[in-house]
Amino acid sequence: MREQWSSRVGFILATAGFSIGLGNIWRFPYLAGENGGGAFMLVYVAFAILIGIPLMTAELSLGRKTRLTPIAGMRRLTGSGKSPWNLIGWLGVTTAALITAYYVMLIAWLAAYFVTFAGGGGMGGTPDETRAVFDRFVATPGPVVGYAAVVIVLIAFVVSRGVTRGVERSARFLMPVLVVLLAALAIRAMTLPGAGAGLAWYLTPDFSALSGGSILAALGQAFFSIGIGMAAAFGLGSYLDPRDSDVPGNAAMVVAFDTGVAVVAGLVLFPAIFAFGMDPDQGAGLLFVTMTALFHEMPGGGVFGAAFFFFLLVAGFTSQVAVFEVLVASITDSTGMSRMRAVALCAAAAFLVCVPVVLSLGPWSDFLVADMNLFDLANRVSGDYLLPVVGLLTALYVASKWGWSGFRDETNRGAAGPVTVSPWWRPLIRFVIPVAVSLVLLGAFGVGMGNPVAFMGWLAVVVVLHIVMFLRRAPD
Repeated sequence: MREQWSSRVGFILATAGFSIGLGNIWRFPYLAGENGGGAFMLVYVAFAILIGIPLMTAELSLGRKTRLTPIAGMRRLTGSGKSPWNLIGWLGVTTAALITAYYVMLIAWLAAYFVTFAGGGGMGGTPDETRAVFDRFVATPGPVVGYAAVVIVLIAFVVSRGVTRGVERSARFLMPVLVVLLAALAIRAMTLPGAGAGLAWYLTPDFSALSGGSILAALGQAFFSIGIGMAAAFGLGSYLDPRDSDVPGNAAMVVAFDTGVAVVAGLVLFPAIFAFGMDPDQGAGLLFVTMTALFHEMPGGGVFGAAFFFFLLVAGFTSQVAVFEVLVASITDSTGMSRMRAVALCAAAAFLVCVPVVLSLGPWSDFLVADMNLFDLANRVSGDYLLPVVGLLTALYVASKWGWSGFRDETNRGAAGPVTVSPWWRPLIRFVIPVAVSLVLLGAFGVGMGNPVAFMGWLAVVVVLHIVMFLRRAPD
């Protein structure tokens, strides 16, 4: 008999743990820093509501309907192993595997920084020094591989205990820890002398700072942060009670939790950055370089730094536990292999694919594929291409195969709160979301708003193709 979540709270915490990761705490703040702060935040929140909630709902509903993980679940829905809709499962799991290849390395970096700060050590002083220390650290594979091995063993241990005793129990303990740490860090940052300037910059929308590229970045961030497109929500939804679980309400709470953490993370970083006269537009180096230099300047920075990196470590760990669970369950559902053997197989595979990614920033840095090292390649293919492709396929499946009434009736079964699949979702699912996801893909392939003619031309092709596909089915 398939396991089920022991409670709604347990499911929401575990699924929020999956969604809340480095995308919220690292990628969102540095994108906000590059795109004007408050205005970018408002656009991102709007996309999280209009795009994130419906797609998260669709994935959870598919999982609950099939009671299987993505590959086996889509095969059951299509009744054939050759249906193109099965790509939702295969590409989703492939995306999760690719993300695991480099995400474990990122968690290893966080573990190393936490241990260093907790032990009273430092990672440099000025931004130039912290950059040099970071570059030397990532280029030295031995310690990173060691930390990665420990991370994988811990994740495998949690997942080996099953859904309720492993994934759910760890989320029940770690997610409150994450919230408490985030609140404490935000309070400390906002009470620093001079932090008011950072608060004003972050919370005051300056729409003149927004560009077409900024809007595309916010749309892509909604995908990356919430975790839409790797079919993990599909797998986690398969453990829901098929009779009375509130799918749309649960999805809304998870997206709200995820988006709230991203917004509050900005309250940690930007007040502290402005308090010490640093530039918020630091790009990807904001986390390991700028913040580390800031801790060196801050009174009590060692304690603050240790708490900051432990907070990031918890966020990354809970996210990867959920992804690992879906990978393990996909093997057991598709092959009948025992959970323990599947966990061992996934752990070994995760280590084997992680090591080349670690080496690609050091001894193998000259090995390039399409002018990218293995880390950048895995990140680019999974985040820029596969996530939106799976999201687009999911939206098209709901609109053109499942049908509006079938999706609405199945998803609303058990819905007891204010959030339900209502009529205003219909144009979102049929037209707005597919076109919006197509925009993300166009941006990933370099057809951005910087070339309006090319962009509008490709967008017109996407819209026409979608309308043709929609009219062929003419769903109810």
